[in-house]
Amino acid sequence: MTSTLTPAERAIVNRAAKRLIPFMALLYFISFLDRVNVGFAALTMNKDIGLSASAYGFGAGIFFIGYFLFEIPSNLIMKKVGARVWIARIMISWGILSACTAFVTGPASFWIVRFLLGIAEAGFFPGMILYLTFWFPKEVRGRVMAGFLIAVPLSSALGAPLSTWLLGTSIFGMKGWQSMFLIEAVPALILGIAVLFLLPDGPRDAKFLSADERATLLAVLEREQGEASHSSLKAGLASPTVWRYAMVYLGLVAGLYGFSFWAPQMIKSLSGLSNVQVGLLSIAPFALGAAAMRYWGGRSDRKGGSAWFLVAPAVLAALAFFAAAFSPDPAITFALFVVAAIGINAALPVFWGRPAALLTGAAAAGGIALINSIGNLGGYIGPFAVGWLHDATGSYAAGMVALGGGLLAAGLLTTLDARRR
Repeated sequence: MTSTLTPAERAIVNRAAKRLIPFMALLYFISFLDRVNVGFAALTMNKDIGLSASAYGFGAGIFFIGYFLFEIPSNLIMKKVGARVWIARIMISWGILSACTAFVTGPASFWIVRFLLGIAEAGFFPGMILYLTFWFPKEVRGRVMAGFLIAVPLSSALGAPLSTWLLGTSIFGMKGWQSMFLIEAVPALILGIAVLFLLPDGPRDAKFLSADERATLLAVLEREQGEASHSSLKAGLASPTVWRYAMVYLGLVAGLYGFSFWAPQMIKSLSGLSNVQVGLLSIAPFALGAAAMRYWGGRSDRKGGSAWFLVAPAVLAALAFFAAAFSPDPAITFALFVVAAIGINAALPVFWGRPAALLTGAAAAGGIALINSIGNLGGYIGPFAVGWLHDATGSYAAGMVALGGGLLAAGLLTTLDARRR
């Protein structure tokens, strides 16, 4: 793919990426950790507060119902008041509610706190995706998306041993899972305050760039706005392509969270490992998923970002889940979990590069939030389906087939959309 950026323009883009992406990835790392640490807490919490598999799956997933309801309004508010203030508000409120999870006493209180946590965090992820479009032209978005989204697998890879270790600790006489929720909520509160000082609203406010560099970057981005298919809010929300992207993302997210929330219990069921051993073993799928995300996002940029770069990893993950459901050997099943995690994580940065290139202005604020809100219903469907099917069958096999079906549907829908175009 021939670059449309001059060497000087590319140098400015790279400078912005080095300044912003590591901090944004850290924010998302904490965000993802605070939503999936419940999967590690479940190793002991479920018994303590009387949660069945389906009750846990419902509570883990209900987070995304609150997320769904408030996502589009949150993104539109962020575009109006600015990223700095709004992202800080989101982080501080979700940190408080994440800490409140330490005090749940049964299914009802668990469900309520998870629902409110989803409301508090609504808009953070699509806000970050929208924010990236304020700074980076589309030909580098696969790479910068991967740099940001790498927080997803890393939060599970690094959070796994941390969370399972915290299960064996106690502060203020609390149980381990309660201590874990309290301790892991603290970074969100601290970073929420840091956002007010470290995250500029956009290139015009970037003190780390000179006046000439800011003008050059803004000119590059304005040049691209004329190439976008939709710019008004109405056009973005009404676009059939946006709704197709939402359906594709739903399949990807069902696989992502269906596995992330249940991976500790799935892995423990293979051979009766201790909680600490489960945490250590959980590093492999997510660490390799992080490496795949980084590699595949960059490769997609270099090759022009065709639909194949999204279809291939989604189908790979689907086939891995199908095979894992019927594998009689625990070692092979675990290896297939690793392959599934690689496929899911490799697909994510490629996916988000596509709608970001289609939308601009108010259409980007509304359209990206719509895609994420509809797609994140998969975060409810995936975990709940795994839990319900486990209660019904006594096994995780049917749940793996369900997750694979969602990923396969995402790949097929992407293929059909590409042919229609």
